[in-house]
Amino acid sequence: MKDFATLFTRIDESTKTTVKTAALADYFRTADPSDRLWTIALFTGRRPKRTITATKLRTWAAELAGLPDWLFEDSYSVVGDLAETISLVLPPAAHSTDHSLTYWIDKLKTLSALDEDARKQGIVDAWNSLPNTQRFLFTKLLTGGFRIGVSAKLITRALAQATGQPEPELTHKLMGKWTPDTATWDSLIMADDPTADLSRPYPFYLSYQLDSLDDLGGPTDWNAERKWDGIRGQLIIRGGEHHIWSRGEDLMTDRFPELAQLKDYLPDGTVIDGEVLAFADEKPLSFNALQKRIGRKTVPKKLLAEAPVILMAYDLLEHEGQDIRDTPLKDRRNHLKTLINKAPPEAPIRLSDALPFKTWHDLAKARDQSRDIGAEGLMLKRLDSPYLSGRKRGDWWKWKIDPLTIDAVMIYAQAGHGRRANLFTDYTFAVRDGENLVPFTKAYSGLTDAEFREITGWVRKNTLQKFGPVRQVPAAHVFEIAFEGIQASPRHKSGVALRFPRMLRWRKDKPVDEANTLADLKEMLATYG
Repeated sequence: MKDFATLFTRIDESTKTTVKTAALADYFRTADPSDRLWTIALFTGRRPKRTITATKLRTWAAELAGLPDWLFEDSYSVVGDLAETISLVLPPAAHSTDHSLTYWIDKLKTLSALDEDARKQGIVDAWNSLPNTQRFLFTKLLTGGFRIGVSAKLITRALAQATGQPEPELTHKLMGKWTPDTATWDSLIMADDPTADLSRPYPFYLSYQLDSLDDLGGPTDWNAERKWDGIRGQLIIRGGEHHIWSRGEDLMTDRFPELAQLKDYLPDGTVIDGEVLAFADEKPLSFNALQKRIGRKTVPKKLLAEAPVILMAYDLLEHEGQDIRDTPLKDRRNHLKTLINKAPPEAPIRLSDALPFKTWHDLAKARDQSRDIGAEGLMLKRLDSPYLSGRKRGDWWKWKIDPLTIDAVMIYAQAGHGRRANLFTDYTFAVRDGENLVPFTKAYSGLTDAEFREITGWVRKNTLQKFGPVRQVPAAHVFEIAFEGIQASPRHKSGVALRFPRMLRWRKDKPVDEANTLADLKEMLATYG
């Protein structure tokens, strides 16, 4: 745990990618193999489940620190992070230990099976034996909320430095449904065959937002298709079985049972990149229809009938068992078209059609039609491009339509997390309804650090009420909120929910009585919902 805490400190104290990479590479060279594997798991989102509720931890920590609950809560409000608050208020460790990261994670599993009194004693004993940083990390693991500013790309870069293996190969190895309980350092990282797991997907190729067509050259070099509003996924057919992975490495196979029949129509050794869409009468349904199925482990027959899905196929990554990602896009799409044309019309798969266009002006007109047909915009891909890993500039671009916007009033503020723990960065917004303000969305991104600092100072001076970490503030500031979609929602007081809301700008020029109304919001729902 000491080595892991040292690694965490080196990463946390620097914003430089080279420093973080070097720290990780040093750790991967010297740490115990099981600790290395758990570190990769933690940094790539494979965290242990929460062992205890935050409420219990707050109560036990306040008790151990000899603080009244109100003082602990005030401290938490200032610090903004529960694990950091606990590590700061607890008395120094009564004794020291030198257990590994793996030991403490195994301890978490043991604690989760105990009754409350034994669980409390185990946690208190751990707090009493760990110095500040290790105590902070242990508490983070307890809550199941361990996060750190390290990307998967940075992990693979550090692993490449530590092991001498190519980054793309390591990226492929880290894909899939592995955990430190099902793999070892040697089997996952050092083994020669990265495709031993037949269900393992390829790393997704991601695109950048296109701001200008000026640098793309002639239109004849490009393939253009619709950017559909679904769930990006990879269909894998190997060994007579099928698997569906999301871009976030979430195995979605059981959530979309109608896609199981594709293994009857597509040959073994096929991997397709595409979009899972709710689809009926040969056209996509709204994302709202698909969202009803997200997160469900089983799908009732009624929902299967209301929101059937297909795979809108974009690209072919594996053909007849061979990795073809290095071949040009135009050739991959030709193979893909041949495969899909052999499937019967009732098969739940469609080819994402290439849009015909001769000039960029033609394509701009096609983009302008996107919202009317339920698309988010266009994808532009160079015809001779390979299928790469991660986000790269040059060959693939997304040309999204402009977001919907509405001017809203900030009514609540909450502190952020991590480096923003001392700033109020998470806001609740409302629209006007006569003399009342009706809350309708939250947003926490889109402003500059300087703007967040300015708002934080204002919030501290103008707080009306406190509700735990949340502060009610006067209705004084208007913000332009951008969002990708709007849908009816009986769970919200406003009756609507927004998709991907974020702050576009702080409207210092606009008074509160000129902010948008609930009627404006309902009109947008009728038009775009």
